[in-house]
Amino acid sequence: MTKGFIKRDGVRQNRSMGSRYEWAEAIGIAVRVRFAVRAVLCVALALATSGSTTFGAPGVELRPATNAAYDRYVALTDQRNNQELKTNQHLLWIDSLREGDRAKAYADLKQGQVKMRKLDTLDNGAEIPVPGGMIHHWVGLAFIPGAHVDDVLAILQDYNHQSTYYAPDVVQSRIESREGDHFRVFLRFRRHKVVTVVLDTEHDVHYFRDSPTLAHSRSATVRISQVDNPGKKDEHDRPPGDDDGFLWRMDTWWRVVERDGGAYVQSEVVSLTRDIPTGVAWLVRPFVTSIPEESLAFTMEATRKAVENRMGQRGK
Repeated sequence: MTKGFIKRDGVRQNRSMGSRYEWAEAIGIAVRVRFAVRAVLCVALALATSGSTTFGAPGVELRPATNAAYDRYVALTDQRNNQELKTNQHLLWIDSLREGDRAKAYADLKQGQVKMRKLDTLDNGAEIPVPGGMIHHWVGLAFIPGAHVDDVLAILQDYNHQSTYYAPDVVQSRIESREGDHFRVFLRFRRHKVVTVVLDTEHDVHYFRDSPTLAHSRSATVRISQVDNPGKKDEHDRPPGDDDGFLWRMDTWWRVVERDGGAYVQSEVVSLTRDIPTGVAWLVRPFVTSIPEESLAFTMEATRKAVENRMGQRGK
């Protein structure tokens, strides 16, 4: 941002013009802040008020056509992931960048940055329409110096303590069943951005050890329920797919690649939420679409911190 420049023609005049300029600038800032606050409140009202005329009837229902579109999107994303693992190419998303951009991305990772990108899976070059829903698709990548694949897997598979590693986003976590590298896990998510949403989720997770320096996992939600009145005596789950549509489904692909004196950790997430009515899309869409990105960025940072803490404890 650049600030205006006032030419000096005299001390008294400068002070007067400067004060007027600063006053006008202050008024402009106040107006923008007030507008931003109103916008956020409108978002909260639009998303949190079940019976509002904006969305019609209380709550929304996940339609079969919405589910089918999401299934198609995930199937094509799965194919691409499987092909990359099979050919051992583009194991990290930055490997597909041009040489200069790729070198910079690797350098940024070594400096502790998390590299994020929004993705879109196409069907024969065309977007996949999702009637009544929105698909959010992001990938995040972090580097952990000195870490090995087993260090990362120890954290990712420690579901009984993920409410510690990923607090406050994860409130409760536990392994419900395990057969070797196949897990069934429960996670209670708490998402807060103007409004607070609590979700009870169950995930089916498979881990694969491709080589001593490579591992990946595939996770899919099998149940998501929005929790009403969490922590109170009348707490209860809404029927899956018949709620406010904050999160209907989620699929995740993790990769851990050990090289360059550490471990690269990548997480790709596809999620499905309710659609946004056209009348308020210009206002609500940036708010809604920012949540998956912010959540994944937090997950990557928290994973790195948990792995580093484990390595530190191991070294004592």
